[in-house]
Amino acid sequence: MRICLLKTLGVLGLSFSISGLLAQTISTDPTPQTPSAVHSAKELVTSKCVQCHSDAIWRDQRQDARAWEATLYRMMGRGSVWTGEEIKTMAAFLALEYGPQSPKSAPVNR
Repeated sequence: MRICLLKTLGVLGLSFSISGLLAQTISTDPTPQTPSAVHSAKELVTSKCVQCHSDAIWRDQRQDARAWEATLYRMMGRGSVWTGEEIKTMAAFLALEYGPQSPKSAPVNR
């Protein structure tokens, strides 16, 4: 009986730990929410990516945040140097502005 009670309490404790972790993860959503956050995320993408790519590369991809994150990590494998937080911010911005649900951008004439 004691062992069963201890297992039940352990499972409940684990459940509360997981739900707390999920709540913390959800509340630290990296998606830029304010115009200034969107602007700084855009500047980050521009400063980090335009060294090797034109802006057409992210306008044409149309990926969600997870796919953008994978793309950015792949770029790290090719020599880019970013922090994990920069990758999350850039992926969230790219998904917001150039994701599958966002309207297509007109090409920029240079």
